[in-house]
Amino acid sequence: MAARHFWRVTTSIGIVLLLAAVWGDRAKAAEKPGATTFPKTIVGPNGQTLEAVEIKLPRPLFQGTPKHIKPSPTLEKYSEAPRPPLYAVPGVTNIALNKKVTSSDMEPIVGELSMATDGDKEGADGSFVELGPGLQWLQIDLGKESEIHGLCVWHFHAEGRVYHDVIVQASNDPEFQRDVVTIFNNDFDNSSKLGAGKDLEYIEDYRGKLIDARDKQGNPVKARYVRLYSKGNTSNDMNHYVEVEVYGK
Repeated sequence: MAARHFWRVTTSIGIVLLLAAVWGDRAKAAEKPGATTFPKTIVGPNGQTLEAVEIKLPRPLFQGTPKHIKPSPTLEKYSEAPRPPLYAVPGVTNIALNKKVTSSDMEPIVGELSMATDGDKEGADGSFVELGPGLQWLQIDLGKESEIHGLCVWHFHAEGRVYHDVIVQASNDPEFQRDVVTIFNNDFDNSSKLGAGKDLEYIEDYRGKLIDARDKQGNPVKARYVRLYSKGNTSNDMNHYVEVEVYGK
């Protein structure tokens, strides 16, 4: 009887430990970068069924909040928590892949302009383009007027940085002199003379900056060209782009 009791107790303890290990592994998996419990579909403001846009993320090159960046009222609080996806109508893909890129700096210091849309998001040396100091822009020609639902921008993610005066605009005019729509603007003091923005600055990491381009009614921006501005960063005065993805149809 004692032997049976011992076996039952030992077996029960083993089962408890096994379950604890399984649930512990699940908890760890849920905490891993990119893990998510967000639904695959939702109902949008127009009553349409929206799907989570698939965004393949590169491997993290650093972890934890960078120590050299001080908190600020204009800086978004950094978090490694899973990011909500961009939901859009079915059929939305990255329409910027391998599209033509031009810039205010047509002779980059490092790399080629085409690197911004080549699909390489790893962020290591040889996978980003470096533009000169001060206010610079990079422009993507989508080839024709398109429905733009959102973007994801990777400036540089080998270390945590904050890029200044990040402004994203869209237009059908390649010179951006008319019919310009501002999608994102965190130039809070209008130092770049493109209008003061209300969006927050943010710390770069492997996830990039996900930006919703639609209005409050869920209508996408319609444009052929996307232009992205920046004005140096917290590590140096240069401007960088690892990759820009534009999600549209």
